[in-house]
Amino acid sequence: MGNNLLKGKRGIIFGALNDMSIAWKVAELAHQEGATFTLSNTHVACRMGEVTDLAAKTGSELVPADATNVEDLENVFKQSTEILGGKIDFVLHSIGMSLNVRKKRVYHDLDYNYLQKTLDISAISFHKMLQVAFKLDAMSEWGSVLALSYVAAQRTLYGYNDMADAKALLESIARSFGYIFGRERKVRVNTISQSPTVTTAGSGVKGFDGLVDFADRMSPLGNADAQDCANFCAMMFSDYARKVTMQNLFHDGGFSSMGMSMRAMKQYNKSFDSGELSDLY
Repeated sequence: MGNNLLKGKRGIIFGALNDMSIAWKVAELAHQEGATFTLSNTHVACRMGEVTDLAAKTGSELVPADATNVEDLENVFKQSTEILGGKIDFVLHSIGMSLNVRKKRVYHDLDYNYLQKTLDISAISFHKMLQVAFKLDAMSEWGSVLALSYVAAQRTLYGYNDMADAKALLESIARSFGYIFGRERKVRVNTISQSPTVTTAGSGVKGFDGLVDFADRMSPLGNADAQDCANFCAMMFSDYARKVTMQNLFHDGGFSSMGMSMRAMKQYNKSFDSGELSDLY
């Protein structure tokens, strides 16, 4: 049973693919907390994926869209306001994809056509989404828009590749558009810098399992999982966070503030004992 944290609120959730998706967990919790919303993903994902099951479970309607296509996004916002019976109170952008990562192109040998697609899908789509919502005046006053980011926007993490550039752009868009949306419409725009989370998209990053383990050892509270992130999103959608905007909010168990933890140091020292680091000397 929920606490009616989002009772009466209307939303759009972009990017739910399967039950590993953060967006999927957000949708389940938003439904439990009393919200109504539409779901959007690519035409292929809506037609062939598991998101139809989520729509049935949450009593939501699917509105297919290519998030890089402005006309598609206009359709999502127009249909959603009609379906839900009013302006939108919250939006989740949970979209990210890198062809360079998928094709195993390393950062010093990027395919620039792939890079442009990475930036368009993973970051510029957020600007398009915000611009469409702004021009259509589709958001309610004190509405909340969230996008999911990662600490690689600020720090170099091995294997994260051009997705780090995309996340840096994503966070910049939240600040720049957040100022305008807040000033003109009292709408909040933030990013959540989430722990490395086992999702279909995240698992494509080289060395991802090691990244998850390292972050968990470094974080005093351990990694935040997808359900933890859904809980945080629900709070950010609620009226309890109505004066929070233009922020990149670290939701990572403390990882972003750490230099070296005891658990990580113990694991590091084991490497000396086993001789695994002997090639460094």
